[in-house]
Amino acid sequence: MFAKRTIFLTITMLSVYSAFAQSGRPGPASRRGNDKTEIETASPDTVRPGSAWTLTFPLGGHIESTIDTLTYNYQRSAIPSMVTDAYATTGNLGAEGINLIYFNRPERATFFFKDALDAWIPEFNKQKFYNVYVPTTIMSYGWAGNKLTHQDRLQVDFAGNVNRRIGVGGTIDYIYSKGSYEAQATKDFSYSLSTYYLGDRYELQAFYNHYNFLNKENGGITDELYITDPAQLQGGVSKIDSKNIPTRLTAAHSRVNGDELFMTHAYKVGFWKSEQVNDTLTREVYVPMTRFIYSFDLQHTRHFFINTNSSQAKEFWTNFYINPNETRDNTYLTQMTNSFGIELIEGFQKWAKFGLSAYISYQTQKYKQAPYFYHPELSETEIEQLTPFPSNFHIPNTTTRNLLWVGGRLQKDKGALLRYAASARFGLVGDVVGDLELDGQLSTKFKLFGDSVRIAAGAEFRNQAQPYLLQNYISNNFIWQNDFGKTRRYKIDGELLIPWTRTTLNAGVENIQNYVFFNSESLPQQDGGNVQVFSARLDQKFKVGILNWNNTLYYQKSSNENVLPLPQFTIYSNLFLDFIAFRVLKLQIGVDCDYYTSYNALNYQPATMSFHVQGNDKVKVGNYPFCNAYITARLYKTRFYFLWSHVNQGWFSKNSFLLPYYPMNPRRIEMGLSVDFAN
Repeated sequence: MFAKRTIFLTITMLSVYSAFAQSGRPGPASRRGNDKTEIETASPDTVRPGSAWTLTFPLGGHIESTIDTLTYNYQRSAIPSMVTDAYATTGNLGAEGINLIYFNRPERATFFFKDALDAWIPEFNKQKFYNVYVPTTIMSYGWAGNKLTHQDRLQVDFAGNVNRRIGVGGTIDYIYSKGSYEAQATKDFSYSLSTYYLGDRYELQAFYNHYNFLNKENGGITDELYITDPAQLQGGVSKIDSKNIPTRLTAAHSRVNGDELFMTHAYKVGFWKSEQVNDTLTREVYVPMTRFIYSFDLQHTRHFFINTNSSQAKEFWTNFYINPNETRDNTYLTQMTNSFGIELIEGFQKWAKFGLSAYISYQTQKYKQAPYFYHPELSETEIEQLTPFPSNFHIPNTTTRNLLWVGGRLQKDKGALLRYAASARFGLVGDVVGDLELDGQLSTKFKLFGDSVRIAAGAEFRNQAQPYLLQNYISNNFIWQNDFGKTRRYKIDGELLIPWTRTTLNAGVENIQNYVFFNSESLPQQDGGNVQVFSARLDQKFKVGILNWNNTLYYQKSSNENVLPLPQFTIYSNLFLDFIAFRVLKLQIGVDCDYYTSYNALNYQPATMSFHVQGNDKVKVGNYPFCNAYITARLYKTRFYFLWSHVNQGWFSKNSFLLPYYPMNPRRIEMGLSVDFAN
């Protein structure tokens, strides 16, 4: 409690100082990135004019991004189930979850344990680089709960420029939450360091990130009646403290930690030309034509699962291959990728209407798993309790995979009328022989009723081998050795943006052949048929004076709910007042809700951190609105929120579950504060 008050007091005092320091200081004009790729001016709600970008893999191209200091919906960062508009999670902040909007799910990771923590793990595609005139430090702190259920999250983001070519950055994200239910605590820590140099001829972009996530695994509550009808289990007593509800596991936890080091170097060949500055002054500028690129990516990832309560384990799991008394699983992956590329840069001459690149990538993967031999400390009686290994089973303790791809990209990122991109990647060596990935995007804008309407379309085709660990895996409770074929995906989608009605429409369809999923026994299984998924999204915003009503509606349909179950309808609705009080205090006061229809829910397996379909006795989850009343505000460079989460608990229904046996957090007060310190 003392530490929490100290952090809050420190940030509050610094925020007051920052507010007085910044009130009346004009911000500089925005500018373009030094790599000659135009990065549009950030929205008025960002920290200050400047630029931000993420990278494309493997050559390190720029994708426009923003400095994340939006006031709108700042409070959602504290609610585990609102990571997305439909998110199935074990319930705690920083814990495992899966996006129920199928088209928004990330591609399955090579190290599949990371999928459940994708919302929290710092990944390549999330790494941001900043170009700012004034060094920026953004410190955020949020808290909730009482002594037994308290939740804390501390985030620090720093960005600064040495000069117009050199920038550095760093982040810290620390989540410590005891959870609203027993044996549900999370302790997630990650940090990153980044730098870049964008010179006329030479470019360097690099980052290093580290994460260490420790999550208690409670297996869910023992009986759903503790939520839906506690009086039936307690002899007529209808109230129960969430911490007093028994859980299926009390001595189990998962740990996922890892590191990533990425560097991309580029040497640009071009020419100098004179550029007119004003009527009397010219200057020489370097115009790059071609980039020669080398990229290096090194990742270490580890997964541990430990359970020391053997009696609970025998009720929860069926098989024990290594030790019947306790589980201590560990799996490692070291992955190194070297890529060489060449790029013809768009726009260096009037006739160079597009950019063109080609590359070759060589990747080495080294896996280490638990050895499948009997522990010498086991007695003969304990050895007899072990589950026999499958017949003809053999997985080496360590193995190395060598993979090789070639690829290329054609793109046009400039131009008011038409922009497009197309890329291809082919697997040549190792498990990825015969892999093929093709995708293309096209967008255009045109004037209609005095405003610009945007239309975009995309298409994808992927023929991909399964990750090694989905084919070969050994642990105390699960063993599999598969020979899955490649999964083929065909997808097309389109989007229409109408600014004057504040409407965005999106629709797409995907066909999946040889889809791999986790079956009711929590084992990977390949469906030999075809699964089609259709999805449509409507994003509609209404505004009358200070009254705003923002809505996002999804419809999605899976042709085979037995292997790919999805809620058909999802709604996120946010009704709020948006105004400025006392001339300087920007306020957002409202109520937001998310809701999705009932569906045969996925279940969660703690030992493998996987989400799997249910068996014959299916439990439905959904048809329950999760609502929050909130106030968010911004005073100069300070944001804060006051949140009453799950305000509707017990109003319409008590069936408030995110997954079978995993209930939502009870109603509670949450608060947070974020300050931008101008250095």
